[in-house]
Amino acid sequence: MTEKISLATARRIALAAQGFADPRPTGAITRRHLKRVLDRTGLFQIDSVSAVVRAHYMPLYSRLGPYPMALLDDAMQPKKRMLFEYWAHEASLLPLETFPLIRWRMECADTEMYSGLAKFGREHRSQIEAIYREVVDRGPIAASDIEGAKGSGGWWGWSREKHAFEWLFWAGRITTHSRRGFERLYDLPERVLPAEIFNRPALPAADAHRELLRISACAHGVATAICLRDYFRLSPADMKGRLEELVEMGELIPVRVEGWHRQAYLHAGGRIPRKVQARALLAPFDPLVFERSRAEQLFDFRYRIEIYTPAEKRQYGYYVMPFLLGERIVARVDLKADRPAGVLRVHAAYSEPCAPPETAAELHEELKQMRDWLGLERIEVTSAGDLGPALSDIVGRSAALTPPLATA
Repeated sequence: MTEKISLATARRIALAAQGFADPRPTGAITRRHLKRVLDRTGLFQIDSVSAVVRAHYMPLYSRLGPYPMALLDDAMQPKKRMLFEYWAHEASLLPLETFPLIRWRMECADTEMYSGLAKFGREHRSQIEAIYREVVDRGPIAASDIEGAKGSGGWWGWSREKHAFEWLFWAGRITTHSRRGFERLYDLPERVLPAEIFNRPALPAADAHRELLRISACAHGVATAICLRDYFRLSPADMKGRLEELVEMGELIPVRVEGWHRQAYLHAGGRIPRKVQARALLAPFDPLVFERSRAEQLFDFRYRIEIYTPAEKRQYGYYVMPFLLGERIVARVDLKADRPAGVLRVHAAYSEPCAPPETAAELHEELKQMRDWLGLERIEVTSAGDLGPALSDIVGRSAALTPPLATA
């Protein structure tokens, strides 16, 4: 008979799998902490929006608290590299050890990549080869260094040169050497990656899919097949037979989760803590919530990012971060880091039905920590949303109790 677990237990398993059951470090945060988080999450999703901070910096902050962002920057630098960049869930930072597991996607790029980019590859191969030769001769190089006229319509108005760079990136013929601001500098993977990583043979596709599912299962703790597949954007064909193999090996245990209508799988090595006492703001692209149906199943938290929704049609705001408290997502807050003014702006704050009475006070503590981490001077709250007035009152009283800075 298939084991049945409660929804509350499933939440604790999922939070522990993502590192939220661990206390935050009290001393200096080092590469050892970075590796520990990455061993759990398997990836950091990248996104260009910087309303608060770039998305790939947030998972470490949510789990470890304030850390020097240079720690992650250094892990992407050639001489200290721990990470490489490629398409996983979406554009992601991945541990170097994942490189051999993802080469199957590079090798079948023509069928794996987005249809518009694949079509460009078929129709403009000579231009692609010309751009590749530029990277060989001049790398590391940015697309803007040789980019022609911008295109129009889809693909963000990319020029043909940018299309060529992206095609080569997807095919694994070039990779990210480093970044200039947020812009990629491209070079050859054999010049960017450590030789021991680059020279490892690619795994056969079936073996790679199985290994990626292992990483996904570890990162989830407990999940349905759809969620396990989504973590690395595997196709149903990629999955065929793989879950059954992991069940037979004893690495996955079929379970039923209270309230879930699909078969779930428990990672055999996962922790089942008796209690989780987390407190964290989450980026919209945090792996705990980036699969929206999973967030709804686990936390009864319906979440949609509204960046591309016209302002007048937004329900909650432009850049809304979920607020995790204990074992539940208890609120959401629309944030903006106004760096020129030195202000962390709270445009709106909304509570969830499960929010305890101390939610506003706990959120304020987390916002103060984020303010300091981002190097901002103060928090300003607009009293929008049902949680906004209480948060505004707490912030106002806190500011009144804070002595002014001494002046010469």
